[in-house]
Amino acid sequence: MDNPWLARRLERVAQRHQDHRSPFQRDRARILHSAAFRRLQSKTQVMGSGQSDFHRTRLTHSLEASQIGSGIIAQIRCKYPDKSKALLPTDDSLIESLCLAHDIGHPPFGHGGEVALHYMMRDFGGFEGNGQTFRIVAHLEPFSEHFGMNLTRRTLLGLIKYPQTLDKLQHNIEPELPANYRQLKADNWHPPKGLYLDDIDMINWVLDPLCPEDKALFQQVVTKEKKHSKTLFKSLDCSIMELADDIAYGIHDLEDAIVTGVVNQQDFHHQVIERLQEIDDEWLQSYSKTLTEKLFSPKRYQQKEAIGGLVNYLITAVELVDINERKACNFQEPLLRFNAVHPAMPAKALQIFKDFVFHYVIKQTSIQQLEYRGQQIVMELFEALSSDPERLLPKATAQRWQLAIEQNVNPHRVIADYVAGMTDEYATRLYQTLFLPIGQTGFGKHDY
Repeated sequence: MDNPWLARRLERVAQRHQDHRSPFQRDRARILHSAAFRRLQSKTQVMGSGQSDFHRTRLTHSLEASQIGSGIIAQIRCKYPDKSKALLPTDDSLIESLCLAHDIGHPPFGHGGEVALHYMMRDFGGFEGNGQTFRIVAHLEPFSEHFGMNLTRRTLLGLIKYPQTLDKLQHNIEPELPANYRQLKADNWHPPKGLYLDDIDMINWVLDPLCPEDKALFQQVVTKEKKHSKTLFKSLDCSIMELADDIAYGIHDLEDAIVTGVVNQQDFHHQVIERLQEIDDEWLQSYSKTLTEKLFSPKRYQQKEAIGGLVNYLITAVELVDINERKACNFQEPLLRFNAVHPAMPAKALQIFKDFVFHYVIKQTSIQQLEYRGQQIVMELFEALSSDPERLLPKATAQRWQLAIEQNVNPHRVIADYVAGMTDEYATRLYQTLFLPIGQTGFGKHDY
């Protein structure tokens, strides 16, 4: 194959009659038809799944990110036609695939579940949502025997947001262990952002087309005092997906919070509008004057109009930059050399919205209490399943656990895979089954 980025780990792919799809259209189809993607409908985005019939789940968030990703691609093609022909596929399937798949590794109960699994896996390679996404598409989904969805190399590269393994990123001073699970402080156990050492063979395969200098630079990390290390670079496709994700999170998740009454008009005006007025952007200053009134209007079309204007502003502002010039690098691979970014003013505006969602929605006490509850459920489930895997795990998962033992690979990763794949509701029901008297929960055999 002339283009190594179109290669798949399993070279033999089923040839279907009159199938004229591009490689990336095939990748998108596999993601859409995967169990991991379907489970996003019952996983927490910002507010817990089931709290309301209005708010977004990780599924609807991913669909919106995919639409925004297509909008960003359209802008790049319009602004940079020559570079787009050289760098981008002819259709939007690749970016849509990345946006649809970017959250499938997140466990139940949002970041509470992530913290819980990382704590339980602290001696067995750790856990992190982005690393789990890579693991699902590269190993777990049964589209092939050993290589998951068997996606193209370029799609896998685009899903790698942090191209280094957790062991190279973990801060070397571990927090003091809590006396029991209920005393676990989440802020002390957030995982580093990266991939699993268990998946190093597939990681190396994805990066194999890079020259040694590009690979070393791509996987370079910056160390921080008293914090986890961080990677510095991502591919072009990943940079587009991340922008789409950030816009969906900062703007669309804000809409959820406003409509459901989680945030109030006064806080929004002080923390968002007043800060937007300080940005030296004529359009933004003019638009923000009526933004509060529209977003908190009882007339829903005014809210939609306001949200649409913000999303359009952020999409149309995206630029394509040369990382070699911006960061004094020397990438030879074009997919690493170029990134999609926001200029300073739109980037600052988006950060204001993201900060507001984080501090006034995610950090709200009621939501943190739900996250804490989910954190406890995940730790208790992991402990129980680890105590007697052959007895408590489903048959197929127990067989994977036994195979890991026989092959002398990490069996705890199998348990983490199983727990991470649960929806919020499934995890809660399993917890009730294992720990609560049926008569008190109303959870009977007919509920399955």
